[in-house]
Amino acid sequence: MSARPPRGARTTAPRGVVVTLVAAVAVVLLALCTAPATGTTRTAPPWPAPTDLETRAEAAGLRNVWGEPLAEHVHTHLTVLDGATPVTVPGDVGHSARRHFAAELHTHDTSGILHVESPTQQTFTLGQFFDEWDVSLGAGHVGGLRGELTVWVDGHRYLGNPRSIELTNRRQVVLAVTTVGEVAHRPAPFDWPPQYR
Repeated sequence: MSARPPRGARTTAPRGVVVTLVAAVAVVLLALCTAPATGTTRTAPPWPAPTDLETRAEAAGLRNVWGEPLAEHVHTHLTVLDGATPVTVPGDVGHSARRHFAAELHTHDTSGILHVESPTQQTFTLGQFFDEWDVSLGAGHVGGLRGELTVWVDGHRYLGNPRSIELTNRRQVVLAVTTVGEVAHRPAPFDWPPQYR
């Protein structure tokens, strides 16, 4: 028979329980602070480039800077995997030469290269790109791909919220969604074309 504390005595939760509760609250708060934009798609790929450039840029906190002088010009490579199958990052997300539109963050082609071309020095994030692309991104999912989300940044596992990853020059980001329990395999590093080296 175990001893009970005296009636009216104060009891405290075991330290492990407290640490677990604090960690759970922190994860929930982080997720709420970096939630995807309202209306982003949760369908399965392929995910085309949106045609409503202004609306999607605004949802991502971006604007049209076509023709403005640049204070920042960097490139990040994004790989999205459905298991081992690559998902195409479309060209012209946030960009249209015909319409003279270029948000500070955009793509030109299907290489996965994200272009940051801004008249001001500031931090742009992967979450902004996904909001602009109109594809939801969060813990355990990319769009309609659900399961375990494994993230690598420059070849190293990333355990934070993928939406907060900063887009810096020649950074490489890999998002791999696998079924629960399946081990994700990191692809070979991206071979940057000569003009980006």
